[in-house]
Amino acid sequence: MLPWLSRLCVCVVALLLPVACVRAVAPPGAGDREALAQVEDWEDRRSLGDGQLVAWAGGERGTAVRIRALRALARIQDATTLEVILAGLAAAEPSVREEAAFASGELAFSWEPLPEALKARLTEALRAAEAKEQDEGVQRALLEAFSKLGTPGAIQRLIERLTEERGRAGRAALALGVSGRRGVSLAEVPLEPVKALLGAEQPVETRYGAAYLLVYVKRPEALAPLRHCLSDADPDVRALCAKGFGEGGGPEELAALARLLADPTPRVAAEAARTLSRWASACSTECAPLEALGTLRQEARRVASGASASAHAILAVAQQGLPRAGRPVLEALRRALAEAGPPVSETAADDVAWLDCRLAAAMDRQTGALAQVLSCGGGRISEERRWALGLRELAQAQGPEGAPSAVPGLSHPDARVRLAALDAVGARPVPEAVAPVRALLKGDDAVVAGMAAATVGKMKVLEALPEVHALAARVPQEPDLAEPVAGALVALEGKAAEPVLRGWLAHPHANVRRVATEALTGLTGQPVRSARVESPRGTRRPPTAPAGATLIFRTRKGDITVALDAAQAPLTSGNLHGLARQGYFRGVTFHRVVPDFVAQGGDPRGDGEGGPGYSIRCEMTRRAYRRGVIGMALAGKDTGGSQFFFTHAPQPHLDGRYTAFGEVTAGMEVVDALLEGDVILEVRTEP
Repeated sequence: MLPWLSRLCVCVVALLLPVACVRAVAPPGAGDREALAQVEDWEDRRSLGDGQLVAWAGGERGTAVRIRALRALARIQDATTLEVILAGLAAAEPSVREEAAFASGELAFSWEPLPEALKARLTEALRAAEAKEQDEGVQRALLEAFSKLGTPGAIQRLIERLTEERGRAGRAALALGVSGRRGVSLAEVPLEPVKALLGAEQPVETRYGAAYLLVYVKRPEALAPLRHCLSDADPDVRALCAKGFGEGGGPEELAALARLLADPTPRVAAEAARTLSRWASACSTECAPLEALGTLRQEARRVASGASASAHAILAVAQQGLPRAGRPVLEALRRALAEAGPPVSETAADDVAWLDCRLAAAMDRQTGALAQVLSCGGGRISEERRWALGLRELAQAQGPEGAPSAVPGLSHPDARVRLAALDAVGARPVPEAVAPVRALLKGDDAVVAGMAAATVGKMKVLEALPEVHALAARVPQEPDLAEPVAGALVALEGKAAEPVLRGWLAHPHANVRRVATEALTGLTGQPVRSARVESPRGTRRPPTAPAGATLIFRTRKGDITVALDAAQAPLTSGNLHGLARQGYFRGVTFHRVVPDFVAQGGDPRGDGEGGPGYSIRCEMTRRAYRRGVIGMALAGKDTGGSQFFFTHAPQPHLDGRYTAFGEVTAGMEVVDALLEGDVILEVRTEP
């Protein structure tokens, strides 16, 4: 990262992704400090302060308070505040205009979508502001806002910027790609100017933006330039371009992807392996993609020698899965792990054992029945983890046979296994699962009961409606039940579920309201919106982390040092800092690792459904999700808790949605080496 000064703006610039300027503003006086504290309180309670917050966002208390008030509105996401946010786009101070542009994007990206009329108004205002904006920081923020808005007018303006000077063109390309990833049509995007942005003489940021657009434009004419960037000097560009061939390619692409399986950067090899695995899904017999994947036997030997990051290419294959014609590849990789010689350490032995089980589970997915996974791992992987892994794979099985093998898992004593079994029988229902699933609806574990509700909805078990309604009655006290219960109610009784769901529209938890609006919109065919509900005063708030605070995650593979962003995300940073001081993370695992995406941990249950027993609000920041950023995992608006993730590579589609609250400053090689099940020995805090 390189800092520089320009127009009183101090920027931290990543090599790949644009990040916002943190502009120098005059330090607040005593009166301002009091006002800023008041804004923070309103933001905590999701309150507009009887209109006072809106007035301050309009400039009533000066620049520093105005900027902070606009940030609060960005996080509250109340459609009635649109006009005061748009007024900020015309402010004299670039710092205010930039914050207003960010807030505009966040409002466009609300968890509850804006009505079409307001989207049109926002599009018009952003286009007018961008047409005359000269400040680079504000221009960046406006392009990002267009990507979150995704309307035809926003997309057209981004297209117009593809022929601007190279930095702006690269940022426009990235913004278009992010819109495409979110499902916006990019059919009108001309590709000739994009191809020019891939030249070796272009900055990495520009090349990355162009590649990102080509990946998500999903048009045949994008394949030739993507083939060219498979040999880019930057590993993140190479990995991105490898991802772009997920729908297929020809012999030249196959040869290039096969070479990338031996790339010195493991996340590049993982993307190549994932893409080739997708190609192999069409193979009914031995074929070239499967032959190429067979070369990963060398990576298996490296894992045994202690190179944990080399496991990611094999993990990508196992997670993606192979057709039955690929069974010899999975068997060969398991043999390579077994024949690599004694692992050099206990850690390497655990890596080998887990990869063996991952491959075994992929084999069971091919047949749709638990078999290989029941005896995998050489005794190093617990029976509970093996069952849970195998059952999750059954949910993705390729054939109908073997579904009854999931039923015994419904009565397993371990909650992780019961959840995985519910996933499996929900995907492939069998009559003998009905009784044990209904029994789980009445259990003490709310997570399992919620999943059981979702499962009886998928299975159309009408007799289970009384139990589902009993769970619905618990939603006011247990908000996490809302999503699975809403799905079950809609599936089992259709429009008759409306009264219950409408009762949730005024729930104090934002995510319950979001669930209700989505379900009711689907039921009625008309957009339904909830009202903003203020939290009461005295709502629990974690202490703020001290300035300059760091967390040191200790694992058997080494330490990961994270600098927390207490300035932009005091609540989220303070929450993790406080949990670490309590010893909360000791013995907790990284339960989810997706190569070239994230490593996620912090769940005491170990199944991705746990937390500290409370939730915190979102604090969307200007920090971009580049490689090595720590973010808060969510299940909806304001559902943060203890689960966090590290990014392996840039993830611009996460910007402005998941709170980014720090960055790895040492130990990124450890993040790259993490596998599912790796244990956090402890998290130390400094200071």
